Amino acid sequence: MRISVVVITRNEAPRLRLVLESLAGQRLGAGTELEVVVVDDGCTDDTPAVLADARDRLPLRVLRHRESRGRSPSRNHGVEEASGEVVVLFDGDCLAAPDLVARHAEVHAARPQVMGRGETYHLRCTRFFHDPETGTPMPGAEEHVRRMGGDLRAALVTRAQVRERFAEEVAARAEPGIYAGAGPRRLYGLEMQALRAVPEASILWMTAPGQNFSLRRADFLAAGGFDVRLTLNEHRELAYRLYQRGVRMVPVEGARSFHLLHRVGWRDPSDDVDWERIFYQAHPVPAAKLMNVFWLSLARDKDIPEEARIMSLEALEPIVQHGSSFDYDELRRRHPKLAKLS
Repeated sequence: MRISVVVITRNEAPRLRLVLESLAGQRLGAGTELEVVVVDDGCTDDTPAVLADARDRLPLRVLRHRESRGRSPSRNHGVEEASGEVVVLFDGDCLAAPDLVARHAEVHAARPQVMGRGETYHLRCTRFFHDPETGTPMPGAEEHVRRMGGDLRAALVTRAQVRERFAEEVAARAEPGIYAGAGPRRLYGLEMQALRAVPEASILWMTAPGQNFSLRRADFLAAGGFDVRLTLNEHRELAYRLYQRGVRMVPVEGARSFHLLHRVGWRDPSDDVDWERIFYQAHPVPAAKLMNVFWLSLARDKDIPEEARIMSLEALEPIVQHGSSFDYDELRRRHPKLAKLS
């Protein structure tokens, strides 16, 4: 089986260098071939030099955008040009554990028509570094780095660590969830729990991750790829359409990725509702209206009454399938973060 890892990147050359090192160290199973497709989405930093340095260690193909097109168009371009039977969607700031590709390959060899959700972790130690390998601060983060003290070695992530001591010096420092904080960790745990506990549930498309996400290239193309209007939750919207075509989400146990954090916080989907409007216009189904209710419930939002809170995907499934005695439409009409869609 040929696997294409499609990496999108924009102006993150120091992190991309580490990511490519992790992909160069993949331990592939018998009969598995690797292709790495990097989509340079209008980078203006040292990304071309990083890619040139990696060519002698990786089966690398580079697609260059003169100007940035954005996440969804870049992923679509990468998958369209990939040659693998299976594609693993990846980001230019996430390290791959040495057996990540092999784990995805095993799942797709065993089961047709599935999407694979890998295990997503993060490295908090890198969040103030422009270059995690040298400790060079992000612009504006100089004081944060200065307060870390003169010896930054405990916080750095180096190519030697990625290449030679991944388990001991990279994975051992990681925490579950794509971002730091109790909210992302809780959501990650509930998503993986649901994939394992209720594999036949209809709403498991909601567990689709933004990266470390695999599927057959033919399924991706048949579904039309990502909706280019979306810059948030585009992966869930694609997974919803794939579910309508009979493609199911499954966990890829042990396929771990590690986000090299470079920001504080994350985009809150309940604050940015353009994606929700586009989603609901395309798919006017109860689940589309209840996603943000679920996420706000997990965040203990004060405007979600106790009796309306949805605290797991297992609890969401019967509401989607059979309805609820609680009036969620009325909740949406009067909730300040939900009313825009009502």
